[in-house]
Order: sequence, then C-alpha cells, then structure tokens
Amino acid sequence: MMSPTSPLAAPPAAHGLARAGVTLLAGALFGFGLSLSTMIQPQVVLGFLRFSDWGLMLVMGGAVLVTLLAYQLAPRLMKRPVFDAHFHAHASAWNRETAWGAALFGVGWGLCGVCPGPAIAGLGVGNMDLLWALAGIAAGALAQGWSRQH
Repeated sequence: MMSPTSPLAAPPAAHGLARAGVTLLAGALFGFGLSLSTMIQPQVVLGFLRFSDWGLMLVMGGAVLVTLLAYQLAPRLMKRPVFDAHFHAHASAWNRETAWGAALFGVGWGLCGVCPGPAIAGLGVGNMDLLWALAGIAAGALAQGWSRQH
C-alpha cells in the first residue's frame, strides 16, 4: 500500500506536474553547470578537443563518475524511483546507424565546438550565434527521423 505522501498516490495530473517540475529543475541545474564550467563557450570546447584545455576533461570525468555511481547505487538504495513504479534498463544496440550518427555528431562537435545541451544553455546567456549550431542539430535530427521512415 502506498503512503498518502507518495508521488504515485497523487492524482495523475498532479503526478505529471510534479514530474515536469523536477525535470525543469534538473535541466536548469544542468544548464547552470554547463555555464559554470564554461562548456557553453565553443572556443573553450574546441580547446578541449585540441588537448590544450584540460579543465573540461575534469568536468566530463566528474559527470561520468557521478552518473555511474547514481546508476549503480540508486537501484540498491531505493525500492523504486521517485516518479515511476520500477527502475528501467536501457539496452543499447551498436549498429551501422549508431556508428554513422556518432561520427556525424563528433564531426559537428569538432567543427563548431557545440553540442545540444551547451548550445541551449548558451542561448540562455545571450549567445545568439548558437542558433546556427542548433539549426544544424535540428536538421540532423530531422534527417535521421526521415531515414528511419524509409
């Protein structure tokens, strides 16, 4: 039996609103972290990709470590996630499309120093030049969607 304070005991509309609020908060925290680490500046990212700025290696390594710990420890420490009935596993498939997508993403990242998260966070601080990078990201996503249909 669920307790009355359990998020899953709330009406579906309230559950969806709480989940949306937590998602918005997590996105804002992520954007703040990207901004604080200067990952929203393409020239800093390009310096990292040229192995001349090691600061972002520490940021990315720290993020990978925290994510690894969370994915390993959360299912052991919690009976279930806060906003779902159970933990889910996401099996990844490595195939030709994944390889091409990863290569295309890497080339785009290397050419302009921008990936989706930092591009959106950079817009938040007024770097409107990032709209060009976001347009390219959107075009790539659209092309991938079209290729999946055919």
